[in-house]
Amino acid sequence: MPRLPLFIAPATFDDADAALAQVQAIYRSSTEHLRDALQRFVAGEELGRPGDGVRACYPFVRVRTDTVARADSRLSYGFVAGPGSYETTLTRPDLFADYYREQFRLLLANHGVPIEVGTSSQPIPVHFALAESDHLEGTLDAGRRLQLRDLFDLPDLASMDDGIANGTHEPPPGTPQPLALFTAPRVDYSLQRLRHYTGTAPEHFQNFVLFTNYQFYVDEFIRLGRALVADPQADYAAFVEPGNVTTLRGGAAGAGTPPPRLPQMPAYHLVRPGHDGITMVNIGVGPANAKTITDHVAVLRPHAWLMLGHCAGLRNSQQLGDYVLAHAYMREDHVLDEDLPAWVPIPALAEVQMALEQAVADVTRLQGYELKKVLRTGTVVSTDNRNWELLPHPGPERRFSQSRAVALDMESATIAANGFRFRVPYGTLLCVSDKPLHGEIKLPGMANTFYRERVDQHLRIGVRAVELLRRERPGALHSRKLRSFAEVAFQ
Repeated sequence: MPRLPLFIAPATFDDADAALAQVQAIYRSSTEHLRDALQRFVAGEELGRPGDGVRACYPFVRVRTDTVARADSRLSYGFVAGPGSYETTLTRPDLFADYYREQFRLLLANHGVPIEVGTSSQPIPVHFALAESDHLEGTLDAGRRLQLRDLFDLPDLASMDDGIANGTHEPPPGTPQPLALFTAPRVDYSLQRLRHYTGTAPEHFQNFVLFTNYQFYVDEFIRLGRALVADPQADYAAFVEPGNVTTLRGGAAGAGTPPPRLPQMPAYHLVRPGHDGITMVNIGVGPANAKTITDHVAVLRPHAWLMLGHCAGLRNSQQLGDYVLAHAYMREDHVLDEDLPAWVPIPALAEVQMALEQAVADVTRLQGYELKKVLRTGTVVSTDNRNWELLPHPGPERRFSQSRAVALDMESATIAANGFRFRVPYGTLLCVSDKPLHGEIKLPGMANTFYRERVDQHLRIGVRAVELLRRERPGALHSRKLRSFAEVAFQ
């Protein structure tokens, strides 16, 4: 029999703080049990035979109701779909404390029944129990690493697929319905991936995320972030760069060590209290990167993510440096075809569209009809073929024209579609950097001038849009149009 931590019996709660405290106690007991056993194993202690290993399990939260009634039908989340039992496993209550507390509060308020917290039967993989600085298994030889697999639970991909988010999950008869989009192992997996790809700890990610496909934008964001935290009048608490290198408010140096080389998709965090600041990630080029990073950022349940990048203008009336506000997407990226079929429409979200348009007006100081000089709304095409221009003629131009497309890039539709898939509000504001259908291709001199003149303004527009979105109630941003028929209760 596996060695388990001290059992904490399930209990019911009608107070969100008390329920959260129970989740924290179970998680702390489980992870301390695993970490202690792993330390002893690394030190050479024999912990038992295969089958007699060490195990600890995630906490769970469960709610049961026998009615479809709820207190507030205007909400897009915070309630279950109908009578029955609903359950999810939970992880990292230190990181997700505010989020869990709010989900518990809404369930209690909407259904008027207690919630149950206990220890699940889902094992915690030992790697997911390690702290940020723990790398104990790195000292093991090959034979000892094989024993590790026999004595501890390792990540099991079967327990962390995206069937719930994709709408394909069918619980076996007699088992609870899901309460959240992501199980605890799926969340832990993404937290590990975020560290790997972005070079920063998940704790630093903020509720508003800007994605870009050019380092120029990151350079400007670094300059802006350092200036804002050095300004005692600004309301940002810190600026965090890869390696968790932290500049504190007032300009003082904090923790962290610069990495020897930048990670694949470096992230930078302009931190406000309550994770209400801005994270920027340079995702590089291509829809595969766009899907990879949004697959993992989604578990943090941000309030919105926006794409700021460059695009090819498809209309002769556009000028280099003009902005494109996507109000529809033509998906030729293909990376989400198995998860979200191309026939699924990706709607524009009114709150995000209005914030982006107002931000362009605020920064450019153009209003009304004059704003049309620099801003156009329309369909954005995202392709997985960077050299689409070289396809035999007539090529895809007819499809683009039939779709009423005004711009083309490689990432925006993927980011929007994954926002739709994962119920994360999304938006896209692109800047025209070339017009290949009209003979204006990128040349070094032209590109350098464009970058100098537009990147700073474009970034300031994105930051201004976040400021406007921050004023919205979370319930307004996470609108009902993103929710399915039988939706999970957690935001």
